[in-house]
Amino acid sequence: MDRLRHLLPPLLSGALFGGGLTIGGMTDPARVRGFLDLFGSWDPTLAFVMGGAVIVMAIAWSLQARMARPLFGERFALPDRTDFDGKLITGSALFGIGWGLGGLCPGPAIASLALAPAAVFPFVGAMILGMALHRLLETGAARVQA
Repeated sequence: MDRLRHLLPPLLSGALFGGGLTIGGMTDPARVRGFLDLFGSWDPTLAFVMGGAVIVMAIAWSLQARMARPLFGERFALPDRTDFDGKLITGSALFGIGWGLGGLCPGPAIASLALAPAAVFPFVGAMILGMALHRLLETGAARVQA
């Protein structure tokens, strides 16, 4: 029962997030590419989805600031870095280029696995492979420095 108490909130949050991405059209690569094509046939509808997400997060951050701890956890896990380094900028640029070319980013790709797994599996597989390669390179770099 204790395990269920720990697993249920993230499962429900993930299902809600995936459902929101699907309903909002973020899982449709053509629609995302249309939104990012500012100088072509631009489709502004995803701006409303993103605006809605910003409003929801503003409310969530306001509530979080008033709470001593999360409802289902011991402490909040918030990022504490405020600096920008080359790795962050390079990674962000690669993420944006990949999102623009493919029309998918990790969240919508994983949500799409429930609806069209054959169509998005190559993307998700490549994403997992890239994450594993990054981890391998980071681990190797840490060993060299030690």
